[in-house]
Amino acid sequence: MKTISVTLALTLMAIAVSPVSQADDKDTGPYLGQMLPADTPQAFAPGIVTTDGWEYGLTFMPDMKEAYFLRNNANTDKHELMRLWYKDEAWHTEVMAPRLGQPVISPDGETMHLGRRLRKRTANGDWSEIEMLAPPFSEARIMRMSSSANGTLYFDTYDEDNESFPIRYSRIVDGKREAPRELGPEINTGVHVNHPFIAPDESYLIFDAKREGGYGNSDLYISFRKPNGSWGGAINLGDKINTEAWEAAAGVTPDGKYLFFNRNVGSDSYENVDIFWVDAKVIDELRPE
Repeated sequence: MKTISVTLALTLMAIAVSPVSQADDKDTGPYLGQMLPADTPQAFAPGIVTTDGWEYGLTFMPDMKEAYFLRNNANTDKHELMRLWYKDEAWHTEVMAPRLGQPVISPDGETMHLGRRLRKRTANGDWSEIEMLAPPFSEARIMRMSSSANGTLYFDTYDEDNESFPIRYSRIVDGKREAPRELGPEINTGVHVNHPFIAPDESYLIFDAKREGGYGNSDLYISFRKPNGSWGGAINLGDKINTEAWEAAAGVTPDGKYLFFNRNVGSDSYENVDIFWVDAKVIDELRPE
């Protein structure tokens, strides 16, 4: 496995497009041909996506044939935006751009959110140049933004002088974008409340935070929307997903089947952050009846 990892790492460092694997048929199916996880999280695509380095934030297009994530280039020590796509019965990869924001694909696949920036899908299937959001979003230090199917935005607000940076949301009302509002204490309790992922129908919100009673550095939580539109209390995703390490930046695949998230498996310097996945049934198991 180490030899395979080194070979693939060298391949990924090349800017030219190349197949992820030319010899192994397992890489030709959905999810890069990986063995599907059950209720115990597994590192995603070892040697292809997950390596001994830093990888972060995998997000899929709605057709599940294209995905994006961030990685640290071991040669340059710079973060890069990576693209994976399925064509001609094989997965391919390329370095798309230097990192500029954390990628999250909108439910309709038309927008790549990059914090306070974005790209739009063009008519030929490419991405537009990076655009800055209008104020007040452009003035906020947004690490991660996620949108629902109706266009409501959920985002964190990093403040280097304050550990409590709340998650906010902004709806479209009568065709206009409303001013951002803070979510209530159901979500915004504890410190480092970060990296929201909103379900397309806004039925639940996943985020990470350091809270009293958690398992470790940062845990993943979920809050379900009640019939009256308010948010229920945050529920820890449990000790199979959360550990003493830093878990953060979760998201659910567009087909609703798998939960992806990040875990620090290295030192406090975060030199080795891996992308994990697990069966998304954990969400239904926690959903109030």
